[in-house]
Amino acid sequence: MVDIEKTERINSLLDLYKDLLTSKQLDVMDMYFLYDLSLSEIAEDTNTTRSAVFDLIKRTTKTLENYESKLHLLEKREKILKILENSDEKIKKEIEELL
Repeated sequence: MVDIEKTERINSLLDLYKDLLTSKQLDVMDMYFLYDLSLSEIAEDTNTTRSAVFDLIKRTTKTLENYESKLHLLEKREKILKILENSDEKIKKEIEELL
């Protein structure tokens, strides 16, 4: 998966499952994926080591993917958005046919 796609996926998972994370997990994930801070910057800001930040990001990402594998909220949201998009296209075509 390309880094941009991975970042978008993680941000989407964070949006859906953020209430299931600890405040520290959420803060570090936001700093890394939303604000694009480096591991060193996050470590300095949270008064931890770079490796501790890396481990937290890795474990939290795995946790988010685990939530998604069980609950499928992101998958369902994407399906709903696709249905809505297709519905919009059908409505536009019908309106064009009427005009």
